[in-house]
Amino acid sequence: MEPSPGCRDARPAVTPVAAVLPAGGSGERLGGATPKQFCAVQGRPLVSYTVRAMERISWIADIIVVVSPENIEIMKSIIERYGHKRVTIVKGGITRHRSIFNGLKVFAENEFSNHLLQKPEVVIIHDAVRPFVEEDILSKVVMAAKEHGAAGAIRPLVSTVIASAADGCLDHSLERARYRASEMPQAFLFDIIYEAYRQCTDYDLDYGTECLHLALKYCKTNAKLVEGTADLWKVTYKRDLYAAESIIKDNLSQEVCVITDVREAVAQVGFLLHECLKSQIKGKKYAIQETQQLVDMLEKSNIPLLYPVVLILVHLDISENISFSIGMEELTRIKKFAREVKKKNILVYGLLIQYKDHLLLQETVNSAAALIMALIKDRNPELIGQLLVA
Repeated sequence: MEPSPGCRDARPAVTPVAAVLPAGGSGERLGGATPKQFCAVQGRPLVSYTVRAMERISWIADIIVVVSPENIEIMKSIIERYGHKRVTIVKGGITRHRSIFNGLKVFAENEFSNHLLQKPEVVIIHDAVRPFVEEDILSKVVMAAKEHGAAGAIRPLVSTVIASAADGCLDHSLERARYRASEMPQAFLFDIIYEAYRQCTDYDLDYGTECLHLALKYCKTNAKLVEGTADLWKVTYKRDLYAAESIIKDNLSQEVCVITDVREAVAQVGFLLHECLKSQIKGKKYAIQETQQLVDMLEKSNIPLLYPVVLILVHLDISENISFSIGMEELTRIKKFAREVKKKNILVYGLLIQYKDHLLLQETVNSAAALIMALIKDRNPELIGQLLVA
């Protein structure tokens, strides 16, 4: 989910900025033994996507991930495996606020770090289970925090909020148009939020959930509220994991290479296929002899580590015979090649386009494009090395 090029120019004029990601939840509401931040989405832990969202922003100098003591080694292995940079792991507390406070202490208290990190002017606080945050909203809350002392993303309420009486009956309801849901990210002048946590009572540390409220209560800082986007939601329940996977698959569908065996005699088919796909995906056309070269290039990069890469070998059959022009030897080669590169998190599929009737050419290409998009979005490992026919 790389930000659009336009967002790069909207960076805050603040140096430095740090981010604290609380990731110490137990995942009770999700169900299952694995905490939600470590659940795999497309083979990669959810927290890794959120770290990457922060890491790709050059003006964020330090990323603090706060995890429970029993998960520190897991987090270390994630950082190592996915090559994350500028990340410091901190031991969390027994509650969310205590964990965030521990994350802030690495900039101010020697006992929480072997060496103090450079104190930021502004610190971002963002949940590790909100992986779809973009640079634009981060920049907006940081700039608002610099001006107002604190800022946070908000969204309209989806449901009406009601209060119940002691007998379990309706007491009153809130006027939905006047209220907003507090979301993440939030940003603060470091000195304000750190002082708020220093003054915080044990009750607020143990039972509070809203950082903006602490800044207001203890430092008289009235936060600026910034309208957020719909993708700031938090993965809380199992259904949210499925939704996250669907979004990630859609985003990954924009990053695919379609490798075609395009000979001069069938250039028209290759052109039509490319035209059919270019409105849906970003990619290039490669000749079949470049396949191994492309795989080698991907292996040298860290792209397959971050998510499965899809390669589709498109064969064009222009023979007039009823039987397929591709032989058993070639099918065996594709299957063997697919098994080998799957170990590198590269998924290879085969697609045969039969060009028998010029009048049906566009229909055949449309069918092929639909199959390609289905393969890209589903990324089904059981179909690797198979040859599908359009």
